[in-house]
Amino acid sequence: MLTVHAADLLITGDRRPPVPGGAVLVEGREIAAVGRYEELVAAHPTARVRRWPGLLTPGLVNVHGPELLERAYHPDPREADELGTEPIAGAALAALAMTDARWGASARRGVQRMLAHGTVAVAGSLWRPGAVDAVYRAGLTVEERFEDPPGPPTLDPLAGRSLAEAILLPFPPDGVRGIDATFAVFDVSDEAVLAERGAVSCVATVVKGRLVYRRR
Repeated sequence: MLTVHAADLLITGDRRPPVPGGAVLVEGREIAAVGRYEELVAAHPTARVRRWPGLLTPGLVNVHGPELLERAYHPDPREADELGTEPIAGAALAALAMTDARWGASARRGVQRMLAHGTVAVAGSLWRPGAVDAVYRAGLTVEERFEDPPGPPTLDPLAGRSLAEAILLPFPPDGVRGIDATFAVFDVSDEAVLAERGAVSCVATVVKGRLVYRRR
């Protein structure tokens, strides 16, 4: 099935200029074409169309993979009154009775929160089976990390980084096939507003052709 994902502005992730009214044509798990919405729809009139507000960009890498998925606990919503909603680390984490099952559930919730920030990959080696399984099932990739990232761990892959630094891979140029359809959409008007608001503005994340997150 062909699906066109369209937004107000498309960022290619490389030196090509932004595309007003840009769109990505997805076939299965791969990108079939990138260009203007009108041109893609005219060439593929039977394609399903998903229209999104704001900025469509390649997917992002969160450099704090181990810190967020193996060294922090993401509370269950039912624990919010007692533990809050933010990741718990350090001394507060040490006070919790953590089991393998609890680590696995935490990692699954952590991955879902990452997807809600446009994250499609994490950097850093993972060793806890629950974290590895959660990342694999979501379709995220694990990238090498050669040094510890600066700053405190954060779910926002744009915290302290530019969009260009956070992008996993740019959209392919014309004629290139075989690239995974992996990207995100942010409800902002341009890169400057995205830098100001951060990845919390994410409204949709697509991984290998699957819509894995959509803001309700």
